[in-house]
Amino acid sequence: MYSGREAHVDTKQRAQEEFSGHERALRELSKWMYANPEVGYEEYETSRKYVDMLTGGGFEVEYPAYGLETAFAARIGSSGPEVIICAEMDALPEVGHACGHNIIGTAGIGAGLALAPIVDDLGIRLTVLGTPAEEAFGGKIDLIKAGAYEGAAAAMMIHPATKDLVDPKFLAVAHIDIEFFGHETHASGAPDLGINALDAAVQAYVNVSTLRQQLKDSDRVHGIISHGGAAPNIIPGYTAMSWYVRAATDERLDDIYPRVVQCFEAAALATGCRLEVKEMGHRYKDMISNPVLVDLYLENSERAGRKMNRVADLPQETSGSTDMGNVSHVVPSIHPMLDLHCYPIVNHQKEFAAHTLSEDGERAIGDGALAMAWTIIDIAEGDRWDELSEG
Repeated sequence: MYSGREAHVDTKQRAQEEFSGHERALRELSKWMYANPEVGYEEYETSRKYVDMLTGGGFEVEYPAYGLETAFAARIGSSGPEVIICAEMDALPEVGHACGHNIIGTAGIGAGLALAPIVDDLGIRLTVLGTPAEEAFGGKIDLIKAGAYEGAAAAMMIHPATKDLVDPKFLAVAHIDIEFFGHETHASGAPDLGINALDAAVQAYVNVSTLRQQLKDSDRVHGIISHGGAAPNIIPGYTAMSWYVRAATDERLDDIYPRVVQCFEAAALATGCRLEVKEMGHRYKDMISNPVLVDLYLENSERAGRKMNRVADLPQETSGSTDMGNVSHVVPSIHPMLDLHCYPIVNHQKEFAAHTLSEDGERAIGDGALAMAWTIIDIAEGDRWDELSEG
């Protein structure tokens, strides 16, 4: 175990030098992911490339892991508290890596590779966990249920964004698929014989829009009509919608969720359609940022050259949701956001995906990897494990 200021600095320098040896390969991997996006639970090539890089860095890799074909657990270290670095890998339909998971994954791998030669000196066990399907299904929740985070002392990841924010707020969310079943008929020749499922979908949309006036500023309800009919001269007998219902906490989500469902039920009643409501994937919880990890990451990010903000110091922030929120409810966690300096280009736009390959995107890989690695060094060398659970 290293001790003293000089040893502390030397350990961080060793981690930085180790990362530097892998940085070019990590950037190339990020570029490959951009060109070869794979959606949730289909990240077969991506997870294999992650595994190959970590295996080459000395990790023992379980792959596939925890009952998921594209999940993996890359482990190194013989004893001590376990720290988990989450490496996301999935892309979005149509817009590819517009949430920057190519940066998230490569930064996570980079932090793991930076620490690999010194884990035994630090007295820790390190796991880089390949976490599929964050965008809709909640792969980390599957991993929680399978025991992947059981007994871990801390978990972390980074995420590209349009602000440098060490402790972002993330909303709890439920994903809902809605189907209305009516009866087709000729829209002009015999409209009286039909039951219009598109009317039900449109009415449901209006009902939700009306509900929004009574919701809190932090509540979010948004959706699309994914199937609206076959032809203008056929009264649609079937329509489908997909909705997200978000709130600041699980408790608030439980409050507003049934009110949103009532909007769909009312539309079905008004039009005579049959309604089916299916909650898709897992519910995501709100994010709890561990204060000790937040403080350490903030200090280490500044050391790496990136000054972070705290959410309390910024104007009111709105955000999305992440299955890392669920992890934060079972393990002390952080999920800092790293600015790619591209606003008004934002996450979930094709232009944002392209910007992950910019100098700002490449810098985020290094800044995130080093700040995570150095934060883990601080916890280990300062023996601050008990403080994490107190936070």
